[in-house]
Amino acid sequence: MFGCLVAGRLVQTVAQQVAEDKFVFDLPDYDSINHVVVFMLGTVPFPEGMGGSVYFCYPDENGIAVWQLLGFVTNEKPSAIFKISSLKSGKGSHHPFGAMNIPQTPSVAQIGISVELLELLAQQTPVASAAVSSVNSFTEFTQKMLDNFYNFASSFAVTQAQMTPNPSEAFIPANVVLKWYENFQRRLTQNPLFWKT
Repeated sequence: MFGCLVAGRLVQTVAQQVAEDKFVFDLPDYDSINHVVVFMLGTVPFPEGMGGSVYFCYPDENGIAVWQLLGFVTNEKPSAIFKISSLKSGKGSHHPFGAMNIPQTPSVAQIGISVELLELLAQQTPVASAAVSSVNSFTEFTQKMLDNFYNFASSFAVTQAQMTPNPSEAFIPANVVLKWYENFQRRLTQNPLFWKT
């Protein structure tokens, strides 16, 4: 029903079912993980009116499991990316995995998924630093990409006197690239999602 992906590692598609409505993925060597993606496989949807709370669990310095709510997945939102690099310290939160005897290993964290009513999911508050999917991060990425492209293209600028005629190469005036760069920045500032229209 679920999958779990960590960059540079194999996709996990077989969760350990620890209760009728609870699933766990092991994340070995969790200290090297920054982000994790949790997704539905598309083979089995949630029952009507249900979704899945997604939790991150890591052992504290005493080996005690610390669970933190990351967010959720539903039939309408079948995947989510979570930033867990900043969650490897701090306090846990209320979670549905407390009564279960899930083995803890010092270097292994876990992603837990609890199938719950959508009404309950809407009332839960995830850890704020777990969210990564926002317009601000997209806008920041786009701005850095624009800057990088402009700087790269400008590094090849030559004057007309420096040009060597070559009929097989096309030249783009630097002012055309600058005009595109400024227009794109302006449009991005006005509406970060303008490119979708």
